[in-house]
Amino acid sequence: MSTKERLIEAGLRVIETEGAEALNARKLAAEIGASTTTVYTHFGGMAGLYEALVRQTFIRFGEALTAVERTDDPVVDLLALGVAYREFALASPQRYRLMFGVTGLGSGALVAQDLTAGGAPSGLAEATATFDQLREAVQRALDAGRIHGDDATAIAGQFWSTIHGFVLLEMSGFFGTEGHGVTTVLAPHAENLLIGLGDDPEKAREATRRILEWAASRADAAPMPALAADTHRPIDVRRGRRPRPRT
Repeated sequence: MSTKERLIEAGLRVIETEGAEALNARKLAAEIGASTTTVYTHFGGMAGLYEALVRQTFIRFGEALTAVERTDDPVVDLLALGVAYREFALASPQRYRLMFGVTGLGSGALVAQDLTAGGAPSGLAEATATFDQLREAVQRALDAGRIHGDDATAIAGQFWSTIHGFVLLEMSGFFGTEGHGVTTVLAPHAENLLIGLGDDPEKAREATRRILEWAASRADAAPMPALAADTHRPIDVRRGRRPRPRT
């Protein structure tokens, strides 16, 4: 592993264990036993490092989505991406916040782009590639006649908004720590969205039932540590990290 790769891995570890704002050149250099100048040599400064960390996290996020196998039902496949999305976010909550700029570092400026105007959510190829997987899943559902609409990008944005909003609320503790919100909030919301887009109500309900069973089987096989109560303490959105517990 090159020095640059070691710095990226160390940066991701610090972010996940201590939060994005705990990361600085001195801490990162100490993690790999190097001098602080090493950070500037490889990234030109902390801004360059943050961008590298965001890019790498999106790559891993994309790999998690790609790993989802297709079924005989394009709507089930679409919902399965939402399951993988949530799993990634709960397993790596601090990295997830960094990806979407929900920290005090301004990393959202690296990602944000007007999806409704340009058809892409980001100027970063790694971020756009993850969204393209969602857009392609939507297009398959459109092609199969399960849902209806003229703009796969806009519809993908609707599903993205659904899962992203739910995940942030869940990570902040608004739906508890046991995943109950998936069955009482997320699944019904997704079902309503599908029906609103023209899917047959019975087929939409069946797809939702199948995906809930699949998600439960994955959770049983590999429980997510991020569901522990401590990981769901509300974050201070101004600083991008959770407040310290009172003593």
